[in-house]
Amino acid sequence: MAIIGSHMLLYSSEAGALRRVLRDGLGMKCVDAGHGWLIFKLPPSELGVHPAEGPASQSRGLHQISFMCDDLGETMAELRAKGVRFAGEPQNAGFGTTVTMVLPGDVNVMLYQPRHPLAIDA
Repeated sequence: MAIIGSHMLLYSSEAGALRRVLRDGLGMKCVDAGHGWLIFKLPPSELGVHPAEGPASQSRGLHQISFMCDDLGETMAELRAKGVRFAGEPQNAGFGTTVTMVLPGDVNVMLYQPRHPLAIDA
């Protein structure tokens, strides 16, 4: 038996609008699993494991989805032109330059230009 992929979830009170932003704004390809339930193809991914305070059960199962890009300024300009909102300005986070996208339903997703080696290049 082998792991063949991963499936990530975003929860939004504006699911339809968020699906449209992912499809039309971010240009993600998708399939319709029925009744407009879109499942999106993600770009190549990597998984990091960060320490948590105490047992994972106490951190309420906190997980994070982030999108990476080659040029943060250019990507932000393209996404703003398509109606994507951002919270604040880009910040130096050590591992890369980050900004928070505010997607429909007030779903916050980090967008960043990494400075770390990429596992997707391995």
